Amino acid sequence: MSGNEHLVSEEVQELQNPEAKRKSLYVGHKAPLHIEAIKVVILVICCLAVIGPFIMVISTSLADPVQIGRGGGLVMWPENPTLEAYRAIFSGGQVTRALWISAFVTIVGTFVSLLVTSMLAYALSRSQMIFNRLILMGVLLTMLFSAGMIPLYLTVKGFGLLNSLWSLIIPVCVSAFNCIVMRQFFQNLPDDLTEAASIDGASEMRIFFSIILPLSKPIMAAIGLFYAVAYWNTFFSALLYINDQEKYPIQLVLRQYLINNQQVGVDIDLAGELPPPQPALQMAILVVSLIPIACVYPFLQKHFTKGMLTGAVKG
Repeated sequence: MSGNEHLVSEEVQELQNPEAKRKSLYVGHKAPLHIEAIKVVILVICCLAVIGPFIMVISTSLADPVQIGRGGGLVMWPENPTLEAYRAIFSGGQVTRALWISAFVTIVGTFVSLLVTSMLAYALSRSQMIFNRLILMGVLLTMLFSAGMIPLYLTVKGFGLLNSLWSLIIPVCVSAFNCIVMRQFFQNLPDDLTEAASIDGASEMRIFFSIILPLSKPIMAAIGLFYAVAYWNTFFSALLYINDQEKYPIQLVLRQYLINNQQVGVDIDLAGELPPPQPALQMAILVVSLIPIACVYPFLQKHFTKGMLTGAVKG
């Protein structure tokens, strides 16, 4: 084959397969060295801007009183790390109680929300359900319109939920967005499974709990993470409905100590020692409030992406 014929052949192949030509522009292409250096510098600056505050918070919680006083209340790296601040806040008092309350609201609320949302989403995914489209339209409307803060407060008060931990769970136990995503996931499951179970005499509840839920671990993990983060970070609802400080979740305690600058009180026998400085106690509370959700996410990460993509894209 001559040189001209070879060039013509390559041009014909590029015209027949433009995708391959487009990929060839990126594969093996390397930017100039100074461009790569600028990208690295920008990436490092962005990472430091994100990670820097976390390092400062953790370092301050571990620093000793002398270094905190010398640094003006914030420390970038502890010279003599100590866990006295964490020992103090876990020894009892309002912080420990608030952590238990937030844990209860998060665990119970996530379970209730997953149960109610999955049952509603499964019902809406069944085309033979009566008033299917009407109920679906009602769910969608809640994404666009809400009653407002005052009607919601009056509703909670009317049901006798004021100053109760259930006021942090029941009014927000179903999210329309999560319901729609989960409904889409259920619609992507093969109809043959439910039809075969129906022929064998299984009821809808039996089909849901024995067949649908075991196949829905990815979407349940993804939606469960959404609910867990929302319940753990509950702040405004607690501010509206909870009046007793004995029932404050950790986010309200954070507001007291970090925003309102109240002194952190801890139940600890110091045996003649000075208590940890207030900045260390405040940063320790902040770290403790961040750790639970940060520890849960890695265990759900493998299900998270699969659940969201499968529930959001109809295949």
